[in-house]
Amino acid sequence: MELPPVPAGIRLVVADMDGTLLDEAGDVPDALWPLLTRMRERGIAFAPASGRQYATLRRQFDRAGDGMVFIAENGSIVVRDEVELSSRPLDRPFVEDAIGRVRALARSGRDVGVVLCGKSSAYIERRDAAFVSQAEPYYAALATVDDVLAPQDEVLKIAVFDFESSALTAQALAPLGADHRVVISGHHWVDLMADRANKGNAVRSLQAAMGIGPAETIAFGDYLNDVEMLAAAEHSYAMANAHPDVLAAARHVAPSNADQGVITVLSALLDSPLPDSTGPDSTVPGRAPGRDR
Repeated sequence: MELPPVPAGIRLVVADMDGTLLDEAGDVPDALWPLLTRMRERGIAFAPASGRQYATLRRQFDRAGDGMVFIAENGSIVVRDEVELSSRPLDRPFVEDAIGRVRALARSGRDVGVVLCGKSSAYIERRDAAFVSQAEPYYAALATVDDVLAPQDEVLKIAVFDFESSALTAQALAPLGADHRVVISGHHWVDLMADRANKGNAVRSLQAAMGIGPAETIAFGDYLNDVEMLAAAEHSYAMANAHPDVLAAARHVAPSNADQGVITVLSALLDSPLPDSTGPDSTVPGRAPGRDR
């Protein structure tokens, strides 16, 4: 795959996790760690943007040190150096309505489970190993309770796992989308969030806080919950393994996560000359900018 030139002057890199940055085993590629050091030296912030909770992302990037920015819970919260920059919690009546609907789906025979994602922890009430094994990788802070509505915690997101298909659960929960967001975030996961909670608005909040523009931002994604995020970056990349709608939304295509596409593009970025020595329009040598298919 021939990649477009990477512009100089980038100050923010945002990358989805599953299917984008993480390898096929679900791990952060070893090649990323030295790149993070090089980005920090050049004043480029790196932000993983994921449906995972903040505690999980912080654990995954523990070895990266200070200066990390995290966009967690599909954009419902943004944290930089353990300081919350923005969040969009759900209102209590909606939470109670949504949990009631998911419980009704389960009673009707659908094999679904719910994770209530709070600021302090995530909560589950379904205790079987099959469901717990699906929730644990995404929630480092996870508590099993008798009733997910009982904990007194600000709720950022409600994640529903459907063992058959997320599309079926999304269709059943579609009425909740009148004033909130019902987002398919994976083949089995559906996320319920506040109306303006998405990765794109989270990136814009981060850009505003850091004085960074879309032209100084690179974003990588592969699934439907990444579309708004790609729109917030002038230099947007869909992975080669991305959903067709994501491929259509992005300006460029990077190699798949199995081929370490994010690493490939970031390496090209960091191997380019510094902008102050080349001028604002400098790019890595290669094909002229444009849509890459």
